[in-house]
Amino acid sequence: MADYKEMYVHLMRETERAIQILIQAQRDCEEMYINAPETKLTVLGQDEPVK
Repeated sequence: MADYKEMYVHLMRETERAIQILIQAQRDCEEMYINAPETKLTVLGQDEPVK
């Protein structure tokens, strides 16, 4: 007979590990965004001055 308790515990541990990996990836990307240099914006195709 399968050990359902052990299966459940294993699933929960691995699920928690996967969630922590995703959280860390999000934090890494947020840090990359914060530390990125400012982007210079250029308006193209505007013939008349903005009023």
